[in-house]
Amino acid sequence: MAVSDLLVRRSWVIRTAFALPLMAVALGGCGTTPKNDTYDLSAPVGGNGPAAKNRQILVQQPTALRALDSEQIVVRVSSAEIQYLAKSQWSDKLPRMVQAKLVEAFENSGKLGGVGTPGQGLAIDYQVVTDIRAFEITTGNGSHAVVEISAKILNDRNGSVRAQKVFQQTVPAGGGSNEGYVKALDRAFSTVTSQIVDWTLQSI
Repeated sequence: MAVSDLLVRRSWVIRTAFALPLMAVALGGCGTTPKNDTYDLSAPVGGNGPAAKNRQILVQQPTALRALDSEQIVVRVSSAEIQYLAKSQWSDKLPRMVQAKLVEAFENSGKLGGVGTPGQGLAIDYQVVTDIRAFEITTGNGSHAVVEISAKILNDRNGSVRAQKVFQQTVPAGGGSNEGYVKALDRAFSTVTSQIVDWTLQSI
């Protein structure tokens, strides 16, 4: 199946001008919305970094551009154009999913004194602050899953940056199916997540 057959085009101009009227028509006309296949991400188990049992960290929700801050699965067809994978969606907004899986990965490592998110009341030593720069299927010379996340480690006591690094992974996304594309994104994300966990343990 061609990639173009699995995409839903989006025009930002049309979306801005007509999104609300179209939504009203859809809701008023049929009262239902199309059902999409819903996908989750996995978190790696274990970690190769050193133990830091006397450290507790807080994982902030990642920042992301609006195109990535949704349940839609992004497909980049050119440097200036993105589309969305048809009949498919994430189980939650992507930044919330990435935050939850990062927390799970840190917990799975078993090497920290504690891991939390804002509002949980932990006595934090460091914050892990991330920005999702890419989380997409590209369609150039063959399809690839690309995940790129920028990470900073902040000292929670004085706000200074302890370390910062950009993590990027590209994985072939063959098969021509929605499930194949999502599995490739999951593999790329799992690799990046493992790298972030190990790097954080080494840095604190």
